[in-house]
Amino acid sequence: MSLTESGIERRALVVVDVQPTFCEGGELATEGANEIAHRVAAYAAAHRDRYTTVVTTQDWHIDPGEHFSENPDFVDSWPPHGIAGSPNAELHPALADLSPDARLKKGQYSHGYSGFDGADEHGRSLATVLSDAGVTAVDVVGLVESHCVKHTALDARRAGLHARVLTDLTIPVSAAQGEVAEKELTAAGVELRDSSAV
Repeated sequence: MSLTESGIERRALVVVDVQPTFCEGGELATEGANEIAHRVAAYAAAHRDRYTTVVTTQDWHIDPGEHFSENPDFVDSWPPHGIAGSPNAELHPALADLSPDARLKKGQYSHGYSGFDGADEHGRSLATVLSDAGVTAVDVVGLVESHCVKHTALDARRAGLHARVLTDLTIPVSAAQGEVAEKELTAAGVELRDSSAV
């Protein structure tokens, strides 16, 4: 466990890309994502007091280059999604009462898979937001486990933070991709936990 000098862990909840664009009816939907949005909202409302800070990330694509394709391979290229300024790029309506301490947008001109690629309205990176709050550990939730959740958690570890992915508050694009992602996360020292066990 990572502790501050006072001996008290300072943990952030990082809510990754919980946006309609990734939910049923969105441009890049994963089945079950809408339910995850509501689970994340309920968890955050019930356990806000566990966290020093709560941060959201959003895909906010303006011109992400090869990330978008009319003939996507769904590995390195994708149908247009998370289009900056569109309703589906906003936070999911389930998060209307979340009131995050920071909102970061990512991928304006790049893939932007990791929350650490984004910046808030003041230009602060996620690393800076967490450092400013004295955070030593993160719980990562949201959409989707096999992509942006995974990359955000891996970058948290690279930044020297203790990282957990709350597995019941995320979902992979497919079971096979989820299995690969969880192996990568475990190998990097990211904990995989059910939210009921934290």
